[in-house]
Amino acid sequence: MNCQKIVNVIALASGAVSIAVVGSGLFVFVNRDSIIDSVKQQATEAIMGSLGGLGGASLPTGSNDLPSLGATPSAAPTAAPSLQTSL
Repeated sequence: MNCQKIVNVIALASGAVSIAVVGSGLFVFVNRDSIIDSVKQQATEAIMGSLGGLGGASLPTGSNDLPSLGATPSAAPTAAPSLQTSL
């Protein structure tokens, strides 16, 4: 009789764990869109905070970003001199 009580307690604990796992899985499944949006928002805030207070400044694109420093293309490169080999 004593062994039956132990088996019943183990069975109830197993059932409770199973219900908890299924319930948490359903919770995540139902709320997955809001969870993803929350993670995206937190990641965006973390990235913007790590930029060191640039505020709303835009990042350089590489085209005409430094006109005052003379970042214009120079003349076309000249052809390389030909090498002559003797036999």
